[in-house]
Amino acid sequence: MNPYILLTCLIACTPAIAQSGELSLADCFRIARNKNLAVEQARRSLQARQYQLKSEQSTYFPKVDLLAGYNYLSRPIEINLQQVKNGIVEGSSQQSVSTANSVYQQITGNPLPQPVQEGIYNTTKGIINTVYPNYNPPLSKQQYFTAALGLRQPIYLGGKLATARDIAKAEYESGIVNVELVEKQMDFLLAAAYIRVLYLNAVLLSQERIVASMERNERFATSLVDNEIIPPYQRNWATVALTFARSRHQNLALEKINSMVELKRLMQLPQDTVLTITDTLHYKQLNAIFPPAEFYKGNPTYKAVASKTALAESTVKASKSLSLPNIFGIASLNLYQRDLPITTPPWLVGVEMQWTLFSGFSHQKKVKATQLLVDEVKIATDNTQAMLEAGAAVVRNKVTVLERDMQSLSQAREQAQLTTAQIQERLSNQLSSVKDVNDALLLEEEIGKAYYTALFGYLLAAAEYYNILGTPQQITTLLQ
Repeated sequence: MNPYILLTCLIACTPAIAQSGELSLADCFRIARNKNLAVEQARRSLQARQYQLKSEQSTYFPKVDLLAGYNYLSRPIEINLQQVKNGIVEGSSQQSVSTANSVYQQITGNPLPQPVQEGIYNTTKGIINTVYPNYNPPLSKQQYFTAALGLRQPIYLGGKLATARDIAKAEYESGIVNVELVEKQMDFLLAAAYIRVLYLNAVLLSQERIVASMERNERFATSLVDNEIIPPYQRNWATVALTFARSRHQNLALEKINSMVELKRLMQLPQDTVLTITDTLHYKQLNAIFPPAEFYKGNPTYKAVASKTALAESTVKASKSLSLPNIFGIASLNLYQRDLPITTPPWLVGVEMQWTLFSGFSHQKKVKATQLLVDEVKIATDNTQAMLEAGAAVVRNKVTVLERDMQSLSQAREQAQLTTAQIQERLSNQLSSVKDVNDALLLEEEIGKAYYTALFGYLLAAAEYYNILGTPQQITTLLQ
């Protein structure tokens, strides 16, 4: 069986999900925006940053915690009376002497004699030593349960909370730019893939015409051989040329299949989906090749770099706030504290401050580092601007070169087609050979492919130009 026919049958018989109607590039953009995983990932990241911003906006509200604990001791808590025995005995003895002396003075007006004071001291000391416990009394409980409500209200944190909100806001705005960047990058990739499909469609149509011409040439050569007008080897030249032409057509068909696979991947469609794209490349002049002033500000890459400036400036504020004090209002309400060895009041309120007075100059170094980060972002922004301006100039020159190539190749293609027709007419009058026709068709094929390749490069350059402007979907104006 003819391999060309076999490949066609395999492509036609592949099970697939039908896609009704011609698929335009605008349809591809719409499908990718809804299904592409990279775009969806960027949107989820934006949602996460949005919730983070809302979280930071509520950090100034008081924080209320339920504090509860259960403790089981390996043995009951003991009161260590032996450690304070000497102090208690000595203090009690001295107090007895002082009391007796005061009473005696009130009665007689004179202090107790020293021997009497010493007697009272020694007697009291002996009695206390006798009755003082020689053990440590334990408490009855070994397990305790406590519960309380704790409140902590920021009063002044040196701008830390406001800075955290600024950072979260900058991250959120950066997320918005990131979504735009991913979407427009996807638009550019889709445009490039779609243009490649159109290019292959155009080359396939041209190649089909070449194959048809070579088939006619082979049939005519066969008739000449049958009539013994030309030797068989000249027909063999036509057969060989036709075989290679069919092979090139099959290779182009496989390239188109691969291009469709890439297009489906970008749109996140199942690979068994049938997409109908029959349009071919057409030349349409690119208007306004000179970009407008400050065009780079509309480019999502520039926006992504510039959005980091606010984030870097917020980090400077955050690093400076590390050297400022933190003041909190605190409160506690005891809910349960039964059987504790020490009972605390049912509630308390207060103010506490934390201030790092010395950190080994780390805070100052962090401020310097964040200030340098701001400078880095500004340099990156200027560098991105320069790259985009240079890229626009390069694309402009590329478009000019490719337009000139297309003009030359268009004229050459017309001349090649005319030459082929003339040689075929001469062959019918036996004024040229079969090989002359094959050579003319091969040259026409090469020039035609070169023309469409130049047109393909021209449209890719136009897509790149619109991508630099930040409007990659505008390439559809050249494909309509």
